[in-house]
Amino acid sequence: MVHNGEFAIADVKRVLRKHWWVILACAVSCGTLSVLVATELPKKYTSQTLLLVAKPTVPADSVKPVVTEDLNQRLASMKEQILSRTGLEPVIGKLELYHAERGKLPMEDLIERLRRAIEISPLEATPGTQDRSIPGFSVRVTFDNPRSAQQICTEITSMFMEQNARALEQQAVRTALFLGQQLGEAKAKLDEQEAKLAQFKHKYTGSLPEQSQANLSLLATLNSQLEANTQALRQARQDKASNESLLGQKEASLKSSKRAGNPETLAEQLRVQQDQLATLESRYTAEHPEVIKVKKQITELSKRMQEANTDKPPAGSQAGLASAQIQQLRAKLRQDEIKIADLTKLQAQIQDQLRLLQQRMETSPIVEQQLKELTGNYQSALDFYNDLLKKQQNSATAKDLAHQQQGEQLRVVDPPNFPMKPSGPKIPYFVGGGLGGGIALGVAILYFLMVMDQTLHTEKDVEIYLKLPVLTSLPVLKIPSGRSENQRHLKRSVVAGY
Repeated sequence: MVHNGEFAIADVKRVLRKHWWVILACAVSCGTLSVLVATELPKKYTSQTLLLVAKPTVPADSVKPVVTEDLNQRLASMKEQILSRTGLEPVIGKLELYHAERGKLPMEDLIERLRRAIEISPLEATPGTQDRSIPGFSVRVTFDNPRSAQQICTEITSMFMEQNARALEQQAVRTALFLGQQLGEAKAKLDEQEAKLAQFKHKYTGSLPEQSQANLSLLATLNSQLEANTQALRQARQDKASNESLLGQKEASLKSSKRAGNPETLAEQLRVQQDQLATLESRYTAEHPEVIKVKKQITELSKRMQEANTDKPPAGSQAGLASAQIQQLRAKLRQDEIKIADLTKLQAQIQDQLRLLQQRMETSPIVEQQLKELTGNYQSALDFYNDLLKKQQNSATAKDLAHQQQGEQLRVVDPPNFPMKPSGPKIPYFVGGGLGGGIALGVAILYFLMVMDQTLHTEKDVEIYLKLPVLTSLPVLKIPSGRSENQRHLKRSVVAGY
């Protein structure tokens, strides 16, 4: 007897010992029923194929792939596109699937049924390799007709290969177009930076950093030229002053001789030269050219005086000689003036060049900083342009490879097979499920029998049922064989009442 839903192991053993055949009967019945159901269900046939990802025939070091999308993502994208309404509806129309259900069910339901019949499973990457991308995937199509299953599997496989090739080529084309636009913009920026750099160099010619050494050399040269020109100008001015003084003396001497009516004597010339020598020696040293020149003239006059003592020339010849000397001195003065003017002009030009050169050297640090910035911008634009140009060339090559199907492609390892045996329903699974369900049903029935059992089997059952304590109990008496069943299993309880 089960009280409040509680039962002991003895109750379970008693029920099993008495009704064990219930579980067996339920298991056999349910197993048989599941077999019958499995045989009555429509047969399903599975066609499958295996596709592997073939690496590009050209090494990646030679031509970098333009498709950077992970194969897992690309497979998921292709799977969504192929299993969409746009992808599966043409397959249903082409292979004339669900011909009987077309007028009864909407196209969305038929597409959903076909979508459930297609199973796409990626292969696991080879353990121990650094490449974590999937090596390929399998396509399984389960249908109620083996020929249709094979045809659907073939169509899905072809769609995957075409979609992959088209995706690679379109990606290469889009990349090439994008890089072409970027290259045009980069070329315009590069030309702009190059024009700015050329204009800057033209504007600050002479102040550029690479011209600093030449500026220093030119500065030293100009300083030397200025010093030499200054000395030459000083010498020219001294020569002019000396010639002007000598000319004045000559002209004064000539005038005095003309007023007296006598030619200039050598003694007077000698006296004038001696006075001029005294004046020059007070200014210059004995090695000065003018001092040496006057001394030479004094020596010549002394010789001529000695000759004049023996043979005195006429007065007219002396006046002519003095006039010729005056003409020579005037010619020298004109030459000196021209020379001084040229030297002064040259000195001004050298000084202008020096000022310009010093101005360039003073602005050179600022120019260098600005030039460095412009050069950096130009170099960055040039590097970016060269990088884009290299990528565009690589993209064009990758596009040709994709068009020629020499890049990453899908290769069919096992073509879709024609299923000879049905893949479902699986009778062992049905039998196992039927047996398990039958056993569970039998256990439920036994539990129900235990709950419904109201017979007394133990002292506790007696106490609970009679609500009286048990004073004693008699053991089971084993009656010898030959007696009745009740006599062989006799047990009596003695109860005390109040």
